[in-house]
Amino acid sequence: MYHVAVAFDVQPDRREEFIAAAHADARESAVDEPFTQRFELVVDENDPNRFYLDEVYDDAAAFDKHMAGPHFAEFFRRIGDIAEGPTWLIRGSRVVDPTAA
Repeated sequence: MYHVAVAFDVQPDRREEFIAAAHADARESAVDEPFTQRFELVVDENDPNRFYLDEVYDDAAAFDKHMAGPHFAEFFRRIGDIAEGPTWLIRGSRVVDPTAA
């Protein structure tokens, strides 16, 4: 599994627009991209204007497909003037414990 986590700082008066854009990206990606395993929006517990996207894909190539797709482009079109970011937090593959059941 390939994990991606990014942060965005959103203008306080545009939070709802950002949330709507992120939820649309998550819903549409889940429907159209079988290689997208998880796509969650998280708000920072100390800063209500900082949001994180926590995403999981089959592999790095699947994330590349997501970035080349229409939902990714539409998300950035919608948030272009209301958010700063993304700030990359995580981008990498899960290390699986071979001894775990």
